[in-house]
Amino acid sequence: MNKPEIVPGKGKILIAQPFMKDPYFKRSVVVLVDHNKQGSFGFILNKTIEQEFNEVVEDFPEYDDSLYLGGPVGTDQLFYIHTLGEKIPRSIEITAGLWWGGDFKKVKSLIRKQEIKQGQIRFFIGYAGWDPRQLETEMKEKSWIITTPVINTIMNPLTENLWPKVIKSLGGEYTLMANYPEDPQLN
Repeated sequence: MNKPEIVPGKGKILIAQPFMKDPYFKRSVVVLVDHNKQGSFGFILNKTIEQEFNEVVEDFPEYDDSLYLGGPVGTDQLFYIHTLGEKIPRSIEITAGLWWGGDFKKVKSLIRKQEIKQGQIRFFIGYAGWDPRQLETEMKEKSWIITTPVINTIMNPLTENLWPKVIKSLGGEYTLMANYPEDPQLN
């Protein structure tokens, strides 16, 4: 990860401050897929769903990778980000080397043919959404740290310790934050 920034934007990473209490966003790392005057849209990268992928997603080729809770909105919808670019028609570029969406039939075909490798695509149920200026308000309240993405971090399927890893990668005072207890009153 790179040095923290102040302004949210498409392709940026949001890192929850250590004491955020919201159950969806507590110790979360979010990739912003879009940010404009209509609001913001992204996916939580480090909240896996305990069920097997094919138990949740019907009419899909056998797929043995994690499924993530992208956020509290639209939890009846499946979303995906990937590094496949033009291989999946109608994909939307988020930032250099990272896309979202695209032709779902093509995704299924590539998976069926085993042409998608682990770390090239991530699936999410639901998304994180913010109304116009809501994210900026949360920034003023110091709910989030914003940084630029590292594609390998975003696409890494090993997300159990993603939050402290990303915080530590910022260095300086952030290294200490990674060790803060979730509830300081229990210390």
